[in-house]
Amino acid sequence: MASTAAASAPTDKTRNILLAKVHLAKKQLGLDDGTYEGVLIQVAGTDSAKHCTIPELRKVVAHFEDRGFVSIAKKPGQRPRADHALARKARVMWISLSHLCAVREEPDAAIRADKGLETFAKRQLKCTRFQWADRNQGEKLVEALKKWAERHGWDQSAKGLAKVHYVHALKVRLCDAILVKLVRAGIAKDHWTLREAAFRLTGIVPEGELFTTQDYERIAAALGRKLRDHGGQGAFNEVVK
Repeated sequence: MASTAAASAPTDKTRNILLAKVHLAKKQLGLDDGTYEGVLIQVAGTDSAKHCTIPELRKVVAHFEDRGFVSIAKKPGQRPRADHALARKARVMWISLSHLCAVREEPDAAIRADKGLETFAKRQLKCTRFQWADRNQGEKLVEALKKWAERHGWDQSAKGLAKVHYVHALKVRLCDAILVKLVRAGIAKDHWTLREAAFRLTGIVPEGELFTTQDYERIAAALGRKLRDHGGQGAFNEVVK
């Protein structure tokens, strides 16, 4: 009996570590409950991480890593990053703006360290650390990011949309805005649909006829890399409507 318990201990530890990573990824990527559960169903066939096997948890973690999750232990003396709700929203927007080439910071850098976002927040809020910003300051920063997005052709309007559909609509519009820039850069043809551009430029072929929110996230990241790698300086220009 003792040997059986000893043998199960490493397994329990591995499982707990993977569960912690899954929950950290949800927080780091700013996923709402619906999006998070949708990923679990898509990857592991269940809407709860606690029901996943260890191999399934590994697949879920890998899925989140493909979308930018980085599990890095905090170094001694390293200051904590802002982790309140508005900070997470601002961070997700900053990464999306990186895909759109609205900011010069590459997505990997934007995920691993908030250097660019912190600099922008300090300039906008006159606050030494974003971690210290209050709710009103956080809302002001998010609004500034929305205006920045609009200048690059990423529509932020919520008019006529139910709250539950807003995030999905933003992902769709982000992909459309990136495609506009790809066309302007001569990388994509102006008659290509998003599906065609995704396939021709990145090889992505969504499974269903209708794209999921996660499909749009994958396409935005992949097309954003293509724009950044081949678009030249013009990729960072604002869109003139």
